[in-house]
Parts: sequence; C-alpha cells; structure tokens
Amino acid sequence: MQSKSRLRHAVFTIALALAPTPAFAIDEALLPRNLSPWGMFVGADIIVKTVMVGLAVASLVTWTVWLAKTIELRRSGALALQRTRALEGNLTLVEASVRAGDAHDAVAQLIQSCAKEAELSGGVLDDGLQERVALRLERVEAAMSRQIARGTGVLATIGATAPFVGLFGTVWGIMNAFIGISESHTTSLAVVAPGIAEALLATALGLVAAIPAVVIYNHLVRGIANYRALLGEASAQLMLLVSRQRDHRDFRLSRAAE
Repeated sequence: MQSKSRLRHAVFTIALALAPTPAFAIDEALLPRNLSPWGMFVGADIIVKTVMVGLAVASLVTWTVWLAKTIELRRSGALALQRTRALEGNLTLVEASVRAGDAHDAVAQLIQSCAKEAELSGGVLDDGLQERVALRLERVEAAMSRQIARGTGVLATIGATAPFVGLFGTVWGIMNAFIGISESHTTSLAVVAPGIAEALLATALGLVAAIPAVVIYNHLVRGIANYRALLGEASAQLMLLVSRQRDHRDFRLSRAAE
C-alpha cells in the first residue's frame, strides 16, 4: 500500500511540473514597476505621447479661453449696462455722444455711429434718417458680437475632436499591446498591461479635455447672448432718442457747432 501511495504521489508531482503555466499567471519580475500616470506617459510610444501632449495643451487652451472671456464679458457687460441705463435718462444725442467721447466699448460705438449718421444727414429729419441709423446700429451690433465671440470657436473644436483624438491614442496603445504579445509569444499580463494602461490614459485625457470645453463653451454662449441682448437694448434706446428729437425738431449734431 505504501509503495502504491508513493507511486501516485510521484506521478501527481510530475504531472504538476509538466502542466502548462496558466495564461493569466503573472511573473511579478516582468511587471512594470511604475504604472502611475507619469510613469505610463514616460513609457508610452511616441505616437501616444504626442496624443497625450496635444490633449494636455488643448485642456490648457480651454481654461485660458474661459478665464480671458469671462473677464472680458464681465467688464464689457457692466460697461454696456451702465451706458444703456444712462441713455434711459433725459439725454439728447449730442449729450450722449459727448459722454461717450472716443471710447471703444460697444455701446459707445453705437452712440458714435448714430451721431455720425445724424451729422452726415445735415439735420434732415425724415423716415430715411431713422432707417439709416437702424442700419448703422445693426452693423455695429454685428461687429461687436463677432468681437466678443472671438476665441469661443476653438472650444467647440476641442469639445468635438478631443474624444476622437483620445480614441486614436487608445487604438494605438492596444495595437502596441497586441504587437508585444506577438513578439514575446506569451499572453502574460505583464506584456499586455502597459499598452492597455497607456490606451486608457489617452482616453481619459481625451475626456478631460472635451468635457470642460463643451461645458465652458455653452456657458460662454449664454453670456454672449446676454451681452447681445444688452446691445439690442442700447440700440432701441438710441432709436427712441432719435425719434423723440425728431418730434421736437431739435436735432443739431454737428461737432463743429459744439
């Protein structure tokens, strides 16, 4: 009995020794030592590195545009509101023009354009004057709206393309992982893990760049719409001012006369 037991034990030991290593067995000596985000970036392929750097730059551009446009919108909106409220008072177009001076903000340019058209009309008070003033105001509004919206288009581009750029990095990283499996003739996780980790990092960076860009773009679009509404209100106040002066027959706008 003892000899049979020893024989079975020996056969079992030999079978275990000859059995193939499972595909998921991990040789810890082969595992990469640093799988932190920086370690994965340093160990990544040059193409994946380029994708990651591009997405990081896109994210930096997004936050820079957000800061710059937020400051610009707040300053421009506050000044436009202040000048629009001033137009609601008992002002003449001459007085409004003198107050605006040579300022370059949007409402000041609306006032200057309105005064310029009235001056070129030579004091002729007819329906044509109001039509010409309305056309001038419309053109200035459009120009100021384009100016305040500069830089926001890049946010829409980043929000639309960053996920696909990250996906490209993901595909490239997975391709490298399969190439590593093929060259090493093993399916060990130590070979697969770095490429998969790099691929997932590229995807994460794509989302980090895209999501804030979309949110910030929508936020700025709402702010720009509010700013345009202020300009529309200022134009309406100027048209009312011109109409009142026309009714009172008091329309002398020549700067020389001032």
